[in-house]
Amino acid sequence: MTKQVIINADDFGRHEAINEAVELGVMHGCLRSATIMAGGHAFAGAVDIARRHPELGLGIHFTLVDDEPVLPPAEIPSLVTPEGRFYDNHSLFLKHYLSGGVRLEEVRAELGAQLQKVERTGVPLSHADSHQHMHTLPGILQVVLDLCEAGNIRAMRVPRTPLFAGRFGGLGQLIGRLGLGSLARLAVLQARRRHIAVPDHFNGIVAGEAVSEAFLLKVLADLPVGTTEIMMHPGTKNEPLVTACHWQHDFEAELAAVLSPKVKAVLTQEKIEPVNFRALYQ
Repeated sequence: MTKQVIINADDFGRHEAINEAVELGVMHGCLRSATIMAGGHAFAGAVDIARRHPELGLGIHFTLVDDEPVLPPAEIPSLVTPEGRFYDNHSLFLKHYLSGGVRLEEVRAELGAQLQKVERTGVPLSHADSHQHMHTLPGILQVVLDLCEAGNIRAMRVPRTPLFAGRFGGLGQLIGRLGLGSLARLAVLQARRRHIAVPDHFNGIVAGEAVSEAFLLKVLADLPVGTTEIMMHPGTKNEPLVTACHWQHDFEAELAAVLSPKVKAVLTQEKIEPVNFRALYQ
C-alpha cells in the first residue's frame, strides 16, 4: 500500500512573504499544494506564482474571519463588524453564528464572490478549504459543498486533527479539538455523499504552533497508509507577517521544514510521494 502526503500552504495571497515561501517550497522543497485567499492583499502575486508552477495544486481558502470581504460590506451586514471587516477570529464569529446573527444567504453570496474572483483568473482549482476551518460549521458546510459542485471542485479538506498534537493547552483546547474533530467527521460523510473527495488523514497543529522540522519528521515517520494532508503556514519573514496577520507564529520555521534536506531524505527513504489534492480523483 502506498503513502502520499499533501503538504498544503494556507493563506496564499495574504502577504508577499507567504507568496515567496510558497514559490520556494514548490521549487526547492516538498510543497505541492496551496490555498488562495481571494481577499488577500497579495492575491495577484499568488495567481502569478500558480501560473508559473502548474505542479502546484491551487485550492480556494474560503474566508469568513480575520480578513476583508470581497463583496461591499453593505451587501453582507451580518458577516462584518461596523468597520466593514470580518470578525477577528473563529471564536467571535462562532458566538455571532450560534446566536443567530449570521444570514446564510450572505455567506453564500460572499463565498460565491470569492470563488468567482478566483475562477476569473483561469487557474484551475484542485480543492477547497477555509480560513480557521469555518467551512465545517453546519449550514456553512452545505453552502461550501454547493459551491464546490457548481465550480467542479472535486476535493475538500476535513481537519480531523489529532487531539494531542503539539503542546497541550489544557481543557479548553481539548474541548475545541473534540468539537472540530466531530464537525470534520460529519463533513467527511456529507462530502462523500456529494462525490467530493477528502484525504484519508489530516495532520498539522490547529492551535497555531509551527509545524517545525522536528514535528514534520515525526509525522512522516508515523505516516499511515493512504493520503495525509499536513496543514502548514510557511513564510519568509516573521516580523511583517506577525504584524499583518495579528498572529504570533513562526512562519520561518515552517518554511525551513518544507525546505529541509532531512524531510526530503525521509520522503525518499520511506517512499512517500508528495502530491496535491488532484491525486485523490485523477
